Amino acid sequence: MSEYLLEMKGIDKSFPGVKALQNVSLQLKAGEVHALLGENGAGKSTLIKVLGGIYHADAGEIFIEGQKAQIDGVVAARAAGISIVHQELVLVPYMTVAENIFLGREPGTSLNVNHRKMIEDAQRLLDTYEMNIKADMLVEKLTIAQQQMVEIVKAISFNSKILVMDEPTSSISDKEVGFLFETIRTLTKKGVGIIYISHKMSELEEICDRVTVMRDGQTVGTRVVKETNTDELIALMVGRELTNYYTRDFLEPGEVILKCEHISDGKMAKDASFELHKGEILGFAGLVGAGRSETMKAIFGLAPHMSGEVYVKGKKVHIKSPIDALKYGIALVPESRKTEGLYKVQSVKYNSTIQVLNQFIGKLHVNSKKEEEITQKYIDLMATKTPSQDQVIGNLSGGNQQKVMIGRWLATDPEILILDEPTRGVDVGAKAEIYSIMNELVKNGMSIIMISSEMPEIINMSDRVYVMNEGRVTGCLDHETVTQEKIMQLAAN
Repeated sequence: MSEYLLEMKGIDKSFPGVKALQNVSLQLKAGEVHALLGENGAGKSTLIKVLGGIYHADAGEIFIEGQKAQIDGVVAARAAGISIVHQELVLVPYMTVAENIFLGREPGTSLNVNHRKMIEDAQRLLDTYEMNIKADMLVEKLTIAQQQMVEIVKAISFNSKILVMDEPTSSISDKEVGFLFETIRTLTKKGVGIIYISHKMSELEEICDRVTVMRDGQTVGTRVVKETNTDELIALMVGRELTNYYTRDFLEPGEVILKCEHISDGKMAKDASFELHKGEILGFAGLVGAGRSETMKAIFGLAPHMSGEVYVKGKKVHIKSPIDALKYGIALVPESRKTEGLYKVQSVKYNSTIQVLNQFIGKLHVNSKKEEEITQKYIDLMATKTPSQDQVIGNLSGGNQQKVMIGRWLATDPEILILDEPTRGVDVGAKAEIYSIMNELVKNGMSIIMISSEMPEIINMSDRVYVMNEGRVTGCLDHETVTQEKIMQLAAN
């Protein structure tokens, strides 16, 4: 028997203009949780797609339990005992939870599916892992957090011996993270090997045994988690020591630029009131389902049944659509890049300029030079890594897609920028860059509302923190006195 459950040796993979992987190696032991770290664009997702049969490697070998494996497609990967929980959800929204879990392997026959058995089997799985989800619910009715848990259950249902989790906690609450970690421990006791991709360094210490770091498409080192530290791992990831991770100059905020009273969307947002000052970062904290995103969407004109009052610079305004919001200098970078933001088959240029077409399109002429100038300005500002402006944005890493999204809305020249989970799925280097950009923006007079589920981000970047629970604001904390304990007290109030 081999020492390793999985070995990937000398893996190469190239795309037009990009050498994505070069001589990459990875070893996974049975019953081990092995973290895979690296900045966005380091090659992590490409390596996992090679393992999962989505991409075919240009060179290299894969061994499972000492035997060379021929993984030439997703079906072959599944047959080899490999399952992947991807960062981007791939569920079918108009189907039930049970139908998604057993898609393509429904009990019964092709002409007569045993729906009752399928629902019972799915519910048994959900209950086993203590997930408060009904198997007969439509996926589109679930929150993003619940959909993420369904993805995990679906992967587990294949009885896989190698399970890859790509940012599994990015959209779930602390309580659900606890359930996930218990599930992981249960699986590893049964000999399942888990490759765990995460940008949350604190998770490594709690759940991972070893960690392999990638940089620029190559593996740069493997460490035992108990024998390393955050500083060493960050240095391996970025090729240098990263200082001033959270960049903030806490200056005296100006006048109230946005005042919202009793905001409701008729659903999740029930009664939210707050004030935003010029030149400040206003954090919004709360548990998943607290109504933070819904409140901001209502303000931005995305809730047809919005009620409450909005004042911009002391003047009451009526925002019925995003066009109205933009007119008053409000921009919103949404939580989900995939479903709410990006045109993934279009270019970086298209995605960068879609909100400012009036700046370079006239009645009879398209000013292509101006379009390219706008695109390049925000590529440079956000330090976006892309081979060209014409690169299809879906081919970029998640972090670089996020940078393009932020740049798109900055191009509208807003006075108020709402960022919903701005660093979700973004590596430590890119996070530091985004924090620095946010700091410069507010120093230059912009006002930012930041929704975040990452406590360190909220605490270190916010001038003030509003906390929400069940659609209502339950308190406001100053940056000098805010703590995780105080936020959690208000979040559960």
